[in-house]
Amino acid sequence: MNAPATPRVDADTLKAAKATVSARRKRRGPLAPVRHWLGLHAHGLFSSLGRMAQRPLAAAMTIAMMAIAIALPVALWLTLANVQRFSGSVQASRQVTVFLHQDIGMNRADAIAAQLRARHDVATVTLRSPEEGLAEFRKMSGLAPAIDALDDNPLPPVLLIDPNDDGAAVAASLAAMPEVDVVQQDAVWRERLSAWLSFGTRIAWVLAIALGAGALLVVGNTVRLDIQHRSEEIGVLQFLGATDGFVRRPFLYLGALYGLASGALALGLLALAGFAIGPALNRLVASYGSHFALHGPGGIGIAALLGGPLLLGWLGAWLATGHHLRGNRPVKD
Repeated sequence: MNAPATPRVDADTLKAAKATVSARRKRRGPLAPVRHWLGLHAHGLFSSLGRMAQRPLAAAMTIAMMAIAIALPVALWLTLANVQRFSGSVQASRQVTVFLHQDIGMNRADAIAAQLRARHDVATVTLRSPEEGLAEFRKMSGLAPAIDALDDNPLPPVLLIDPNDDGAAVAASLAAMPEVDVVQQDAVWRERLSAWLSFGTRIAWVLAIALGAGALLVVGNTVRLDIQHRSEEIGVLQFLGATDGFVRRPFLYLGALYGLASGALALGLLALAGFAIGPALNRLVASYGSHFALHGPGGIGIAALLGGPLLLGWLGAWLATGHHLRGNRPVKD
């Protein structure tokens, strides 16, 4: 039996076939690859939303756990930032308070103030008379009847000094003056407060890393369970030649959606906490004759609270899918 003859294609037929393929490509347009890429990502996104809608309780629990893990360190960081803002600028405040002897008259106090203003290491000097100090104390202490019962003013003249450079050096030189009774440097307690705030900030970072790792494990385990439920489907896709990117894409969107939702819920929890403690804080601050308002995370902080958990969820899903794909390669005959 003779072998069938191989069909021959002449040049005109080949040219016509190439022209047909070229015409089809032109009809698709130059943006066809972009539309195809967008279609794949849209499919992955809506597929992930469908999986979350199929198990709303499990999705809500995962989002809530991640939101709490995110909100706790952020709440601590915001608390420390508001405390630092309430106490004033720790680094900039170097004011020195000088209490003169009680028998120093105002004329001599004025001369001392003028002498100190001439020093190169002193920026400003404010003289407060005993009468001004007593009036301020009467207003702030609430002991007006007891103060009015005093025969003499027990307060001395006070100098409020803002040094140019090192407040400790200025305070030491002032303490050696014979007219000075007590020197009080505000920077001492502020430096201690600054140290405590720095320590609290370090704790907030440690909590953020630890709870962030916990949130990463939560979303990774959630995506891993979803992968196990669809392991047969994934195996068929891999057997038919689907790439790792095609298989991984819906799960990456799933992890990112978990992260984005948890970040939004964390913002809501922080806002509720602010509304809850705001009135009590205002009453406390008002009792000291001051005014203070809580500051939130701001625009950059809100963007970080949404984008950070999103990336965290994406990373957890990427690790979970990568582990599954490496360990479950289909065997083809």
